[in-house]
Amino acid sequence: MEDAIDRRHLFSAVALATAATALPLTATPAAAQAPASGDLLQQIKARGELRIGTPPGEPWFFKDQRSGEWKGIGWGAGLALARELGVKAVAVETTWGTAIAGLQANQFDVLFAMDATPQRALAIDFPVQPMFYYALGVLARDGQAAKTWADLDKPEVRIGVVLGTSPDRELTRRLPNAKIERFPNIDETGAAFVAGRVDAVSLFHPALVLLRSRVKRGSVVLPDPFRVASTSAGVRRDADKSWRDWVGVALNSLYETGEIQRIYEEFLTFRGIDPKDAPAIVRELWNKA
Repeated sequence: MEDAIDRRHLFSAVALATAATALPLTATPAAAQAPASGDLLQQIKARGELRIGTPPGEPWFFKDQRSGEWKGIGWGAGLALARELGVKAVAVETTWGTAIAGLQANQFDVLFAMDATPQRALAIDFPVQPMFYYALGVLARDGQAAKTWADLDKPEVRIGVVLGTSPDRELTRRLPNAKIERFPNIDETGAAFVAGRVDAVSLFHPALVLLRSRVKRGSVVLPDPFRVASTSAGVRRDADKSWRDWVGVALNSLYETGEIQRIYEEFLTFRGIDPKDAPAIVRELWNKA
């Protein structure tokens, strides 16, 4: 398909990039019956709900306006974890730019598909196990050179990115001369591209596949040098690490069993995209295409 990513580039990227206090005792019997204030895992079980942060943006989180149902990789992972816990999955709408503050304020329990960066790790916790892998790329307008990041690092080039995301930080570092336009979500970023207000949009490859399918213009490119990364799940920092550690074990299970790839392919099919035309999010599958 014309909107498929150059897999040769993606596979080359993999070859270059693959290397990857105890709580106080409660004072009264009544207090002892409730979950300890810092034990997030027990709080979730007692509440009967897993609150999932849902910043809109395909393919991570997508709200079907007709049914009101959430879909996407992040939401699918949340449903899987909720089933393991025997609780209900509840969506709490947020944005990527305010997600860390939402976790800190206990507005939700977890946000999937959030990259574990040193800066974010100063404020919240991440499990050590990766959720899946992806490559950073751009959707470039016809005629826009984008073979290398240097092609884009020019004052006249306007690049759209979602505020507060890993691509935002990566482009700020890589492209000091380009004009970076920041938007609150992928939909507004894509709208700016369609309207010609930006020359390119930078996202990780699963999101680019979806965006190109929707706007039906431009080309998906993975510029040199390649940037391949793993993503994770953010949780509120807590003295008791039971919740963080359990999320890590659960994510590893989703990855090792292929369930996370199945969730991704299910969403691609829902959006009318043949999964065979989109690189996988399980890196072990990249050299089997």
